[in-house]
Amino acid sequence: MKRANHTEVREFLFQGFSNIQEHQLTLFVVFLTLYTLTLAGNVIIVTIIRVDHHLHTPMYFFLSVLSTSETFYSLVIIPRMLSSLVGLGHSISLEGCGTQLFFFLGFAITNCLLLAIMGFDRYVAICNPLRYSIIMNWRNCAMLASFVCATGFSLSLVQAVAIFRLAFCDSLIKHFFCDVRPVLDLACAAPAINDILTLIISLLAITAPAAFLFISYVLIISTILKIASAEGRKKTFATCASHLTVVIVHYGCASIAYFKPKSENTQDQDQLISVTYTVITPLLNPVVYSLRNKEVQDALRRVMGRKSLS
Repeated sequence: MKRANHTEVREFLFQGFSNIQEHQLTLFVVFLTLYTLTLAGNVIIVTIIRVDHHLHTPMYFFLSVLSTSETFYSLVIIPRMLSSLVGLGHSISLEGCGTQLFFFLGFAITNCLLLAIMGFDRYVAICNPLRYSIIMNWRNCAMLASFVCATGFSLSLVQAVAIFRLAFCDSLIKHFFCDVRPVLDLACAAPAINDILTLIISLLAITAPAAFLFISYVLIISTILKIASAEGRKKTFATCASHLTVVIVHYGCASIAYFKPKSENTQDQDQLISVTYTVITPLLNPVVYSLRNKEVQDALRRVMGRKSLS
């Protein structure tokens, strides 16, 4: 019977946060506030980096690319989630679900790879400062940014095509957006190749960049410890502190979400983890780089000062 009916599944329904129905309005207000802060923070960072020539450096170029990617990343998921919380947008077409999953994964993988590139930038700046301007010239920076974006969306395309070639026997997505595991759970039969492909992409998008960052920061810290003065060590490490904070939270959430055994999955846990990396993590980037980064703070003061004078 399932085999006969699977072609009729052309639309999915999101279960969303139905298990806490009485708190839907509260969640809407909280998530809308966080989303507004995320958009405002990322727009401010991109604008400040663009207009202040002191921030026209490779590190801030990659930060502006990351902020732009984070903005679109949250745009793919949160508006639809907010509409479902107020009783709208509970359904999504098969094509719409595939599109959402493709863009969500594309921006998510791009963000992971961008953080690794930013770690490499800090490694070159601290461990090989004399060659920094040669290695991290603008041509190389543009090529690296293009490469991570192309890689992110190529891997996303492979994953999305592999999933949406399957036949679906159920239409209820036990989640608030089209993520990999919740959609795969609706398939009549998911071949082992899908699980293998998901694992390979997770290793390429999470484990490989995380390992690269770990090695980079081991070398960075060993170089910092060789600096004679305590003030010099503190100042040098301060240039990495914001990036390291974002890296730990970002890769930590992604690892829990995609490497947790299926047997340990519960809907409440999955939703809590998903809220962390879809709502809170995008906000972390502008907050950390605004509150903990002196150069960004100084640039903001300069820009605001010019506006006040004009």
